[in-house]
Amino acid sequence: MALEDKVVITAALTGVAANRNQCKWIPYTPQEIAEEALASYNAGASVVHIHARENDGGPSWRVEVFREIIVEVRKRCPIIINFSTGAVGTERDARIAHIRELKPEIAALNMGTMNYAKYSPKRKDFVFSVVFHNPFEDIMFFLDVMSNNGIKPECECFDLGHLESIFPLMDMGLLKNFQVSLIMGVVGGMAATARNLAHVASLVPPKVAWEVIGISHDQWLLLATALALGGNIRVGLEDNFYLSPGKMSQGNGPLVEKAARMARDVGREPATVEEARAMLGVRKI
Repeated sequence: MALEDKVVITAALTGVAANRNQCKWIPYTPQEIAEEALASYNAGASVVHIHARENDGGPSWRVEVFREIIVEVRKRCPIIINFSTGAVGTERDARIAHIRELKPEIAALNMGTMNYAKYSPKRKDFVFSVVFHNPFEDIMFFLDVMSNNGIKPECECFDLGHLESIFPLMDMGLLKNFQVSLIMGVVGGMAATARNLAHVASLVPPKVAWEVIGISHDQWLLLATALALGGNIRVGLEDNFYLSPGKMSQGNGPLVEKAARMARDVGREPATVEEARAMLGVRKI
């Protein structure tokens, strides 16, 4: 099987908002996060996307917590590490300090300001609604840090306008070696439909690797579409708790196992870590 037939599976292990009242298998501590990274690696993931948590489950931006996560993950497996920079109400210096200090292979880069919400049809109201603030000034600030430290940006695009924002940054020479994530299913961003994914994926710059991130129950439909279109895929408790309607996943490993099985069912083998490095163009740390 040629490298172009392989698929990079990313596991988003914990996120920043969900808690154990919603899903008791969400990891909080560096050791728990590292164990979930190992389970995901053994199931077929080659990349882990990580937010840091305090031991009580609250979000953390402390560099020492991220450092402990890297140490604990590296004790267990050689998986590629992708750290988040996404936050609401956190100063940009705090959002990038761990990237500058620890230099993970990949860092998430949110590509635009948006309304970020979850809506409940049952309540006829928003469960939460915030403004996710990512002006070009901050995007370019983050890019400068990533570029100076040899870190590959993962351009997270929640809408078509976010994807279109890539092109002026490419023209300015600020975006060169990068990848794209198409995030679908957040209220305020792109709806989670196969038609939307096919259209937006067709606009990703040529030869740039892309993946789909499907939020909640529509995740599996979007993964199937991305696999057919030649894209990479992401699963994990940050995005979706369920293997099927009513069946909650007991950790990240079973979600990765299902994604790997779906890939193999359409003739695409999950990429190993070394294959993923070659496909994504990321350095080894």
